[in-house]
Amino acid sequence: MLLRLSLRLLSAVVWLSASSCNADSGTNFDKGTKPNAIDVYEQNAKLAQSVNLGNALEAPNEGDWGVYLQENYFKEIKAKNFTAVRIPIRWSAHAANDSPYTIDSEFAARVDWAIGQAFKYNLAAVINIHHYEAIMNEPLKHKNRLLALWRQIGQRYQNYPEDLFFEVLNEPHNELNPALWNTFLAEAIKLIRKSNARRTLIVGTAEWGGLGALADLVLPQDDNLIVTFHYYNPFEFTHQGAEWVDGSDAWMGTSWTGTHEQKEAVRNDFKQAAQWAATHDVPLFMGEFGAYRKADMRYRTQWTAFVRSEAERHGFSWAYWEFCSGFGIYDASENVWRDSLLNALIPQ
Repeated sequence: MLLRLSLRLLSAVVWLSASSCNADSGTNFDKGTKPNAIDVYEQNAKLAQSVNLGNALEAPNEGDWGVYLQENYFKEIKAKNFTAVRIPIRWSAHAANDSPYTIDSEFAARVDWAIGQAFKYNLAAVINIHHYEAIMNEPLKHKNRLLALWRQIGQRYQNYPEDLFFEVLNEPHNELNPALWNTFLAEAIKLIRKSNARRTLIVGTAEWGGLGALADLVLPQDDNLIVTFHYYNPFEFTHQGAEWVDGSDAWMGTSWTGTHEQKEAVRNDFKQAAQWAATHDVPLFMGEFGAYRKADMRYRTQWTAFVRSEAERHGFSWAYWEFCSGFGIYDASENVWRDSLLNALIPQ
């Protein structure tokens, strides 16, 4: 299984480097001639080396959290040999609260633009529903709205190339427990398949998208699914000083030096994940991982390089969190890369 994944990973990265996109804007696409089958492992390999464009479209409004997407971000990302971008999107903040829950057309056009920029620079793109906070606290009240959002998103992008991936919901948690999430997930996938029969879908776990909930995830019968997880272990290291985490100031100064015990903890986590994936015959996408800026850069670099290398050793694709904000590998104010972190991800 691991050899199969590694070979597919390599072949798809080569394919991405050689292929060209058929559109600049991301708004008009010719379906063209499609093969009869999609290999989901090859699809996952398109996400081999990805980065999250975080703190932009998943903020309450773009720019509220200091990030406004620019074309040169996509250009820079491609130039450093990333293969894809994950674009977190807070659709729920830009849609009506009452049925039919219509998405704001201006906001949707902005998403079109972001996808189009990814394709212009030959990057695959993942879009999701991110920070839908209300559904986490009152899931039954918001289920129909979630499905209505996906009905609109699915119809809007149904003719886009297969390099566009849909991720159903970011980090289900709180009242959206594993049992409810499995039900919601099955219904969402069934609905999306009405307009996007061939679209590769990405599904995560409950309990904040962590590995601990993999055992509770029930996958529908669908051979075009990628399972995603987020990895921020040890949390006291990756989130030390994080303003949104209660008590995180007490963790300031936590180090990660790559001791045997520290490395074994990562190895064991990924070994168990790989075993689960092999049992279920699905590829894995580590959709988020990163260490916050308040950790010592030496330790951030060591942790990032090791987590990335272990993910690749198991054939997982990955997306670093994130491009140019608190975890960022790029300094948008100076328009320069943070080379130590960049090299930890993609040795230059």
